[in-house]
Amino acid sequence: MTIRTSLAALAAVLTLTPASHAQQLGIGTMGQGTSGYSIGSAIARVLADEGIGALVQPNAGTSAYLPLIDMGELDLGIANAIEVNDAVNGTGDFDGRALENIAPAARLYPFRVGIFARDDSGIETVEDLAGKSVTYGFTSQLTINRVVTAILAAGGLSPDDIEQNMVPNVIRGADDFVSGRADGAFFAVGSGKVTEVDASVGGLHWLPLPSTAEAEEALQEVVPQAYIDTIAPREGLTGVDAEMPVMAYDYMLVVGAHVPDETVAAVVTALQENKDKLVESFAAFSAMDPDAMYVDVGVPYHPGAQQVLNPEG
Repeated sequence: MTIRTSLAALAAVLTLTPASHAQQLGIGTMGQGTSGYSIGSAIARVLADEGIGALVQPNAGTSAYLPLIDMGELDLGIANAIEVNDAVNGTGDFDGRALENIAPAARLYPFRVGIFARDDSGIETVEDLAGKSVTYGFTSQLTINRVVTAILAAGGLSPDDIEQNMVPNVIRGADDFVSGRADGAFFAVGSGKVTEVDASVGGLHWLPLPSTAEAEEALQEVVPQAYIDTIAPREGLTGVDAEMPVMAYDYMLVVGAHVPDETVAAVVTALQENKDKLVESFAAFSAMDPDAMYVDVGVPYHPGAQQVLNPEG
């Protein structure tokens, strides 16, 4: 091979490298065992099948990885509607530090959450948590404090009525529950970590919310984006033995402003057209509605997502 040929080959490689890197998207999620991680993994698989490279990058919490998306160090992320609104507007847990370079890309599905207790604890309702140790604090997931406070409010309690077991994130909270330091722990329904905890403690169950208008009003006074939803037993829903009302709010795909419109449009289209594959990877996607991936969360969507989901908006 001549020097001229070698230089030409090197130039070709250098030309192709940026394009290949551009296709590798970083997806920020919570740690392994959380629903957020499972969501991100399912999305990454679907994108790979559509020729869009994506790598899940677990972090301590949304408070850690949303700023990375804002700075362009990550491309996509999984966050709930509460966090998205707060982050973009610089309110709530993001007060004074608005993330102006992130935007919602799509509504994924209703996210059901709650507090679980051991089967042999005698704790059957949220009201029964009075005086008990419950995971709280969530310094790496600041929004979760409001969510737990809302659940307590729906049950007629406040954070002052419980013994606050301070933890940085939900994974640590679940571990404290297993060790006996907490009587109740907050988590997402359907998470792999919950199944792990269930096996470790010999059985657990979720605490239902009161199925009343007053309970939902109390919930929404703390978290306006929340609502009460009913879940039923199915495979993968550890701790759900009968229909019960729980707290829900929408989970979103978030994207950085640095990601090109055509890339975001391709990502959103891939998700919209591959619900079955998403469900195969993570059953919670069964609640996804491909025709309702645009909802008003109080902040503008990324232009690439807007042209797919709400072209008239």
